[in-house]
Amino acid sequence: MSQPPDNYVHGHHESVLRSHSVRTIDNSAAYLVPHLEPGRSLLDVGCGPGTITVEFAQRLAPGNVVGIDAASEVVGKAAALVEETSLENCTVQTGDTYALDFADDTFDIVHAHQVLQHVRDPVAALREMRRVARPGGVVAVRDADYGGFTWAPPDPTLDQWLDIYHQITASNEVEANAGRYLLGWVHEAGFTEVTMTASTWVYATPEQRAWWGGLWADRARQSTYATEATSLGLADAADLEAIAEAFRKWSTQASGVFFIPHGEIIAIA
Repeated sequence: MSQPPDNYVHGHHESVLRSHSVRTIDNSAAYLVPHLEPGRSLLDVGCGPGTITVEFAQRLAPGNVVGIDAASEVVGKAAALVEETSLENCTVQTGDTYALDFADDTFDIVHAHQVLQHVRDPVAALREMRRVARPGGVVAVRDADYGGFTWAPPDPTLDQWLDIYHQITASNEVEANAGRYLLGWVHEAGFTEVTMTASTWVYATPEQRAWWGGLWADRARQSTYATEATSLGLADAADLEAIAEAFRKWSTQASGVFFIPHGEIIAIA
């Protein structure tokens, strides 16, 4: 059954899509690689701009790959990427995570990257993913755990940034620390054959720091994070500019490092 739409914390500002558009199988879905056999079908839930979706299609050909996202504007970007790559086995469309527009037992693999942290009812979403997965098929989910974010050198303004983020997600009734809860959610959704792993994004080289710090400097001031923080009374323009400056400062530190841990689940339908 369809539910009221979730409020996506990040929004789709250019600085957000800049982050999403560098995601690949290698950096975001390596745990799923053993299951990516040519000819298998896959549903990519929350496909965003489609970079991982297109790679799935290339690896699984001639298997059919479908990407869905709730945001029509980002589906348009994914569709343009599919057209650019001339993949005949890949399509993208808008879709509702809670009410997937597919029959039972349709896909060999159902994949969702950084999705469950943004939905109010992750268990309902997982049950719907399980419904459209074939018996014996795979449901694969990966989510960051914001409570496990760690960086150096320490900076109280970056602490403030993360605290604001947690308050925004709490207001939206979603779980920023999703990575640690995936196992419990998957069991509650009815899966019994489950494997959990973890992996970490690391930003430590000058190039990585410039990219990560730069995009969050922009996101802190211009994305939905900024508008939500302001509307909830958690920060004003000066606070957001200070957060942006803290990210810029961190990005220039030779000792700067940022760790982003993720939980990963392979569940058999």
